[in-house]
Amino acid sequence: MKNILSSTLNTIKADMDTDISSPGRYRLLRRKIVSLMALVTLLPLLSLAGINYYEHQNTMTAEIQAPLRALVGKAKHSFELFLAERISAVSFIASAYSFNELSDDANLQRIFQVMRREFTGFVDLGLIDPTGRQITYSGPYDLVGRNYSEQAWFQQVQFKGTYVSDVFLGFRKFPHVVIAVRHTTESGQSWVLRATLDTMHFDRILAAMGLGPGSDAFLVNHHGVLQTESRRYGRVLDKLPFELPPTNFESNVQSVREPDGQNVFIATAFVADTDFALVAVKPKPTAFSTWYTVRIDLLFIFVSGVVIIFLAVYRVTSLLITRLQESDEQRLGAIHQMEHSQKLSSIGRLAAGVAHEINNPLAIINEKAGLMRDIMGLRPDFPEKEKFARQIEAILRSVDRCRGITHRMLGFAKRMDVKIEVLDLNAVLVETLGFLEREAEYRNVELVRELAPDLPNVPSDHGQIQQVFLNIMNNALAAVPDGGRIVLRTWDESENFVAISIQDNGCGMSDETAKNMFEPFFTTKKEKGTGLGMSITYGIVKRLGGEIKVMSKLNEGTTMTILLPKHSVEG
Repeated sequence: MKNILSSTLNTIKADMDTDISSPGRYRLLRRKIVSLMALVTLLPLLSLAGINYYEHQNTMTAEIQAPLRALVGKAKHSFELFLAERISAVSFIASAYSFNELSDDANLQRIFQVMRREFTGFVDLGLIDPTGRQITYSGPYDLVGRNYSEQAWFQQVQFKGTYVSDVFLGFRKFPHVVIAVRHTTESGQSWVLRATLDTMHFDRILAAMGLGPGSDAFLVNHHGVLQTESRRYGRVLDKLPFELPPTNFESNVQSVREPDGQNVFIATAFVADTDFALVAVKPKPTAFSTWYTVRIDLLFIFVSGVVIIFLAVYRVTSLLITRLQESDEQRLGAIHQMEHSQKLSSIGRLAAGVAHEINNPLAIINEKAGLMRDIMGLRPDFPEKEKFARQIEAILRSVDRCRGITHRMLGFAKRMDVKIEVLDLNAVLVETLGFLEREAEYRNVELVRELAPDLPNVPSDHGQIQQVFLNIMNNALAAVPDGGRIVLRTWDESENFVAISIQDNGCGMSDETAKNMFEPFFTTKKEKGTGLGMSITYGIVKRLGGEIKVMSKLNEGTTMTILLPKHSVEG
């Protein structure tokens, strides 16, 4: 995007630098500015629309995920509480009774009846000795004498002390879970008490979650096998059709795409001390139905806004181009006038120099002629006195005539009257800078303003001081390379003067060049320069009662400093 804007701006600058009299220049410029302004205006609008859509989606997602996460968290705690109570009951019985007491069938039957009365869900209870053989059993099946020593769950309970199995059918042909607890006495005797739980209570906890239509909740083990029936993915012990997202013991909600392409929110959490994960599923389309209902309205508002922006941009651009055309015409007139003034000023300075040089020998001739007349007056007998007197008078008349000519030349040199007015030099600098900003932007020259905000106003000639600034800034701009830097500074120098400096980081000048730069017709620009610009500048500053100083170092840059008086200079 930045490259596009930069390219468009450079194109506009190039168009502005072409001949302003070209017929299609302003039409082409209007099209490009409209395109640029529309781009700049619409990009924030598009960005805002995208951000709003993104934030709206995130907000709706958070509003859906938060209750779903809380619901899964509560159900997970219910499962953990249910299993913890049953494990505690089995563990209590294993430790409260001796092996002999539990080996008695009647005793075990009585204990089991009390346990079923206090804790729902138990199907049977059995005692298993250290070799894995079932000693006694209380329940609907004949399991006495069965040997579980080769079963994986028996090996785990011997190692962990407590074991909760996955849901399985077994020969009972209904889903159930086994809880086994190993107890060891102080004498080293150990046994395992094993109980079976009906998973019907699991279904009751899931039903109590109160999920809406189309939603689902179930238990699954870490292999992706259903431990309870699912409305969406099948019956108990069926495999999930997709990989379970990353899960931990805190409830977590993620977006998942099902094999049929439907997007759903899946909330998961592991149940402590088991291999179970609780999963709740909520389809996305129903969750985002409110967004789809308002999307057409938002699109209509967006399109309407774009049309209004285009109309406003076109109107503003047309007005801007009209003003630009008028400004260009005025600028051309001002440039022509300034060129004319510079030519007149150069001729005037040349005339003043010539008059000054002629007046010196004329004064000597006048003195010598007067001396000759005085000598003849002192000698009455001077030979051919009348003839020499006539020649001396002719010489004096010629000197007077030449003096009149030189006076007229000096009058021509001074015929540009100085119009003194109170000026804000900061404003004059900024105004003059406007003539050069376009070229500076085109060449990527940085114009830095360090203007003193409390600079006092000074009495001076607006046009001539502006010409001084323009001449120096033109030289600075010509000296710096593309991407260079020009710094304009103003400050209160002293009680009598204010200071203005124009500093560049261009090619700089040698000491010899700096010493001769204010001489007429001295130039380093070869065929391009007349050598009168800085000479005129120097003359104007001196005529206004100021000083001009130069500090320059070859290949490092130049600083031109102008001191202007705070009070009017008489004469």
